[in-house]
Amino acid sequence: MADEKRSSFTGKIGFVLAAAGSAVGLGNIWRFPYLAAKYGGGIFLLTYLVLAMTFGFALMTAEIALGRKTGLSVVGAFNKLNKRFSFLGYLAALVPAIILPYYSVIGGWVTKYLVAFCMGNGISAANDAYFGGFISSQAEPIGWFFIYIGMTALIVLCGVEKGIEKVSKIMMPVLVLLSIVIAGYGLTIPGALDGVVYYVKPDFSKFSATTVLAAMGQLFYSMSLAMGIMITYGSYMKKDVNLEGSVAQIEVFDTGIAFLAGLMIIPATYAFSGGAPEALGKGPSLMFATLPKVFETMAGGQIIGTLFFLLVLFAALTSSISLMETVVSIVCDKLKLDRKFACAAVFIFSVIMGIFSCLGYSTWSAFTIIGMQILDFFDFITNSVMMPIVAFLTCIFVGYVIKPQSIIEEVELTGRFKKKAIFTVVIKYFAPICIVAILVSSILDAFGAVKI
Repeated sequence: MADEKRSSFTGKIGFVLAAAGSAVGLGNIWRFPYLAAKYGGGIFLLTYLVLAMTFGFALMTAEIALGRKTGLSVVGAFNKLNKRFSFLGYLAALVPAIILPYYSVIGGWVTKYLVAFCMGNGISAANDAYFGGFISSQAEPIGWFFIYIGMTALIVLCGVEKGIEKVSKIMMPVLVLLSIVIAGYGLTIPGALDGVVYYVKPDFSKFSATTVLAAMGQLFYSMSLAMGIMITYGSYMKKDVNLEGSVAQIEVFDTGIAFLAGLMIIPATYAFSGGAPEALGKGPSLMFATLPKVFETMAGGQIIGTLFFLLVLFAALTSSISLMETVVSIVCDKLKLDRKFACAAVFIFSVIMGIFSCLGYSTWSAFTIIGMQILDFFDFITNSVMMPIVAFLTCIFVGYVIKPQSIIEEVELTGRFKKKAIFTVVIKYFAPICIVAILVSSILDAFGAVKI
C-alpha cells in the first residue's frame, strides 16, 4: 500500500470520534464501574483522572505520533524508525489479533441481550439461569458471535472514511446521549443517591498502592493503548490536525463515558443491593446477570434495559472496529493485499479463533489453561501480560532509542507542545516503572500470590 494512496480521516472531528470510539468500549461500561466500586469509589475515580492526564496522555501521544510520523501501521512504524525494534511491531500486532475474536464473542452476548430486551424478554434475562444457560449452549453463542463480527467486518470493509469515520460520527454522539439519559433515570431510584456519594466522594483512607495499580491497569484496557490501534489511527491522521489537542479530546470522551457508566451502574446497583458495593460482580456477571435484575426492579426497566444494551453494543462495536482495522491495516501494509481480501482473511481467522472461545463455556468447558477458560485465558494473556510488555518496550523505544524529541517535533507540526515536559518525564521514567509494577502484580494475582 503506497503512502500516497493511504486512507485518511477527513479532519480532526473524524479522527477524534473514531479514536475515542476505539477507546470507549466494554472496558468503560463494565470494568470501570466494577473497579471503582471495588477500590473505594471516589478515591479510585480521582486516581484514575490524575493518571489519565499524565500516564495515559503520554502513552497515547507517543503512539499516535509514531503512526502519523511514519504513515504506517504498527509493524511498519517500528521497523521504519529502527529495524532492531521491528519485533515490537509484530508483538503489538498480536494483541488486537488475539483480542478481536474473544471480544467479538462478548459482543455477540451483548447483541443477544439487546434482542431479548427488544422482544420484551427482559424478565427472562434477569433469571439467574438465563446467562449460564445461554453461554453453555453450543450453537446459539456461535450464531450471535457470527452476527456481531459480521457487522464489524462490514463496517471495516467500507474503509476509513466511508466506514469507520462515518459510523463513529453517528455512534459516538448517540452513545453519549444514551449514557446521560440512562444515568439520569437511574438516579431516580430510591437509595441511588447514596451510591452517587460513594462513587464521587474521595475517601482517602481507602487509598493504597493497589488503587493506583488498578487504575493504571484500567487505562490500558480503556484507552486502547499498547495494542497498535492508536499507531494505526495515527497513520490515518492528517499533518495539519493538532495532535496534542486531539489526544486531550479523546481522553475527555473516554473518561467521560467511563464516568457516566459508573453513574449508570453503581448508584442503581448500590440501591438494588441495599448499599453493598461488593454486589457489583466482575466481568460478565455484572453486565449479563446483575444489571438485568436491576432493570427488572425499575419502572420502565424494559425500555431502559433495551437502551442500555444498545449503548453497550455501540461501545463494543466502535472498539471491535478499531481492533479489526488495526489487523487489516497490517495485512494490507505487509502483504500488499487489497482491503477486501485483507478483511476477508482477518474475518475468517477471527471466526475460527472466536469459535474456540464460544465452545470454551460449553463443549470444551472442562479444558482450561492455567486454570482459566479459553476466553478468560486470552483476556489474561493480552491485557495482563502482552499489553504491559508492549507499553514498557514502547516507552524504552521512545524514551531512549528515538528520543522524546522526535515525538515532540511531530506534535509541534501544528504549534507548541504545551505538555512536553510532562510527556518527557512520564515516558522516560514514570511510565516504565509503573508498567513493570502492573505486569508483576497482574501475574502474581493470576497465580494467586497476591489479591488486589
